[in-house]
Amino acid sequence: MNAPTPLQFLQANSLPSVVQAEIEQMILGGALAPGQRINEAALASRFGTSRGPVREALRALEECGLVRAERNRGVFVREVSVTEADEVYDLREVLDELIGRRLAERITPEQLEQLRSLIAAMDAATAAADVSRYHQLNLEFHDTLVAFVGNTHLSATYRRLTKELLLFRLHGLQQGGGFAVSNAEHKAIFAAIASRDGERAGRVLREHAIDSRARMHKAVALARQTSR
Repeated sequence: MNAPTPLQFLQANSLPSVVQAEIEQMILGGALAPGQRINEAALASRFGTSRGPVREALRALEECGLVRAERNRGVFVREVSVTEADEVYDLREVLDELIGRRLAERITPEQLEQLRSLIAAMDAATAAADVSRYHQLNLEFHDTLVAFVGNTHLSATYRRLTKELLLFRLHGLQQGGGFAVSNAEHKAIFAAIASRDGERAGRVLREHAIDSRARMHKAVALARQTSR
């Protein structure tokens, strides 16, 4: 099947949603830093559109928890405190366990092959010490897991929560213990799901979330030490 043309893509997706996706990637990729004021005019120029779709996209991103609007000051990339991140991790640990249990019970051979391909790509990124690429694959891996469960409410809740943790997770990979450790954990997740043992898969995924939280705290502690 041929890839859609830009016109077909825009016909299938409203302009504000396309702009929203682009701005979201800029935030998650670090092009827009936490606390940074977002320049609507600059983004409109970048995307070749009016400010209306940009403003609408920013309202949607505020609902997603990625930006915050301040009256008479503008829109800023949201900063998530360690306390807020810990609260999200409390929920993520529970949801990850549920995802592991449900997925181990219903995973298909085709879905296992898709996860196996992601693990191979993560191996390659680890070998190349490509943190940015690994980070993207890490997000895709977890997004794929929750999508495979097939529960739309679970997917929406999980994705919203994990988006708030993304900057902390990237810092944790870079400074909190290394992504080689994280990669080994993903292999263990794959093996547990492939075993079709729901209890084991739920436990391994919950432990991964707990270890991810620990990497976040280690990265924060290192950052505070270097800033003294």
